[in-house]
Amino acid sequence: MASKPIIKAVQRQFKALFVSDAFEGVLLIAVAAAAMFVANSAVSDSYHQLFHGELFPSETFKLNTLHLWINDALMVIFFFVVGLEVKRELISGNLADPKQRTLPVLAAIAGMGAPALVYVLIAGGNPELTRGWAIPAATDIAFAMGVVGLLGSRVPAVLRLFLLTVAIVDDIGAVMIIAIFYTANLKLAWLIGSLVVVGLMVAMNRMRVDKVSLYILAAVVLWYCVLNSGVHATIAGVMAALTIPMHKKDGNSMLENLEHGLVGWNAYLVVPVFGFANAGVDISDLGLEALLDPLPLAVAAGLVVGKQLGIFSCVFAADKLGIAKKPPGCSWAEVWGVTVLCGIGFTMSLFIGELAFPGYRLLIDEAKIGILTGSLISAIMGYIILRMTTSHPEEKDDPYDPVV
Repeated sequence: MASKPIIKAVQRQFKALFVSDAFEGVLLIAVAAAAMFVANSAVSDSYHQLFHGELFPSETFKLNTLHLWINDALMVIFFFVVGLEVKRELISGNLADPKQRTLPVLAAIAGMGAPALVYVLIAGGNPELTRGWAIPAATDIAFAMGVVGLLGSRVPAVLRLFLLTVAIVDDIGAVMIIAIFYTANLKLAWLIGSLVVVGLMVAMNRMRVDKVSLYILAAVVLWYCVLNSGVHATIAGVMAALTIPMHKKDGNSMLENLEHGLVGWNAYLVVPVFGFANAGVDISDLGLEALLDPLPLAVAAGLVVGKQLGIFSCVFAADKLGIAKKPPGCSWAEVWGVTVLCGIGFTMSLFIGELAFPGYRLLIDEAKIGILTGSLISAIMGYIILRMTTSHPEEKDDPYDPVV
């Protein structure tokens, strides 16, 4: 009989996991752990052959490995959803009000600059590593919100909103970095073709064309043009998303319908597949001492130290100078805990790491070690800080609250 309360508590915790923000973050942790396990198991060669083995000659089509199809094609869906979310937030969401967006925008900018600076201070002495400066600059929304979800309603809604908004602005910055700094060998004809397709999609929006199939067809053509232009193909996802109509029809806009329809596929298929294909590192080739090598150390320090230093300092300065107030009703300790969580850089950091060192497998693997280590430390630190400092008993009546 005494075991029944324990069983019920476990059942409640398990049920809470699937109805909270925590599940996406836990799923990413599981995927990363699975990738690391497989990459260091007896089937390691099969794992790498699966994703990096040539499917056909590159002369046939440039995406000639499963890894390239995932990173350059499947991830377009991820960037498309990011673009939809950004457009919605700018027009009618948290970024629409200048007063509400001031603090998150400033915090996100500082939270991208400080990690890059920390990275350069540690790894900048080696010119070969300089291209990786942007790896620790991005925050993984799903992972960070998942950790907050594990805390249930202990974390106030205003603090969750601040974290979410900073992460969204972070994504905008990461997309701009990819487009500007990780683009090479531009092919003018394909670039012009891309702009023509974007112009066509904008015209369709202005003419209130409401057939989703036409936008999807145009987006596929845009992706093919961008793929061959020298700009990374995933940028096509953001460009296409910004042209999707947001005018209301029958209660919802096309943008909202697409976002709602794709967000689940994005969270439970696209990102996990990307994570499994990219997080696997054979540490037997590198050894644990690789953690102290300049590249992984710079990435991990950028995420753990740079992120919280940049964002917290910015919020503190903005509050004291009267530029923007910190999230109302939150202590500085709670704000600090959230800024630490911003050091979780899983998805976008892995993506930028692949772009920063194309063809240099050892450097990419070292960057992954730094990303996984820095993200894990940030997640644990942030959880502990918030668990110890947040307390909102008036919000603990939720039967699905995982905090007991």
